[in-house]
Amino acid sequence: MTHTPKPNPKEEEEAGYWSLMAKAQASAGRWVISRRRNHLVSGAARAPQSMDGKHNNNVYKELGLFSLKKKIEDVVHRAEMIAPTALELEEARRIKQEEILREYNLWDDVSRSNESLTALADAVRVVNDLKDLKYKAEEAKLITELADMDVINDQIFKQAYEASLDVGKFLDHYEVSKLLTGPFDKEGACLIIKAGQESTSSQVWTEKLLNMYIKWSQKHNFEARVSEKYPSKGGGIMSATIEFEKEFVYGLLSGEKGTHKMIRSSLDGSIVRETCSSGVDVIPLFLEPVELHIDDENMEISLQSSPTNNESGCRTKPVVSIHHIPSGVTVQCSGERSHFANKMKALNRLKAKLVLLAKEQGCHK
Repeated sequence: MTHTPKPNPKEEEEAGYWSLMAKAQASAGRWVISRRRNHLVSGAARAPQSMDGKHNNNVYKELGLFSLKKKIEDVVHRAEMIAPTALELEEARRIKQEEILREYNLWDDVSRSNESLTALADAVRVVNDLKDLKYKAEEAKLITELADMDVINDQIFKQAYEASLDVGKFLDHYEVSKLLTGPFDKEGACLIIKAGQESTSSQVWTEKLLNMYIKWSQKHNFEARVSEKYPSKGGGIMSATIEFEKEFVYGLLSGEKGTHKMIRSSLDGSIVRETCSSGVDVIPLFLEPVELHIDDENMEISLQSSPTNNESGCRTKPVVSIHHIPSGVTVQCSGERSHFANKMKALNRLKAKLVLLAKEQGCHK
């Protein structure tokens, strides 16, 4: 009768552990030690873990490059689907604008000539941008193919990824521009926010709206200039004006017109719900002067000085208000340093507002 020695539990655990690690390494090419098993392994047995750290880093690096490659391929595929057709359409638009300019003398109608020249310059710019986009997409595609053959370094691969981000942003902007086909959608925007009631809650809500629009512009890389801001004594602001000197911003923000409401608990701690409201108005911000004549007898212009506290040391700021008698439209400007500059800006806002109203009512200016 043979005597079978009792198995050593510690040896069985270590043998099972190394068997499990071998299977994991063979199947996945890498292995991870859980915290639960660490206390079963001696210091000598933990040595392979530190030696395999470089291998794990390489695996994670490969996974990161694979993710970047997938994103690059998606952008390249999108560019290959959109760019050829878009380039063909923009080339046709450029040729059409050139033919229009040849048909008549530029000096016969200066206004029409300016519109045609602007349209031609825009078409040429878009054509050049699309050609540059195709070049970047082809370059990124070539780099991803070379990456599969391990003939480029990681830095070049990351440069291809950054180029693909530029391609994606341009495609987003181009697609949005084709959806915004309104008469003034291409212009910049002047956004005016006013508190609905003379209450602290509405004024705080108005300031939150202002901050939301500023953050939105920062997210989309739009330069937003807060030209006017009237803070209230109890907190928040009474009104503010933001100017966006970026094309197609009016088309993006025109739907913001109207009253924005928020229902919240009262600031005094009671359980009563109160409604905070703010009015938002959006008018086009024309980079070129608006060709619209307004008779002086149809306007009431008032010059005022409003108290303010700013870093320049000025205790008052010039305020210009213009009221258009026939339409009842009133505009105000106080963002500049002189009454004259504020008057010119207020007059441009009034013209933009009247042109917008005339277009909405189906009238010609």
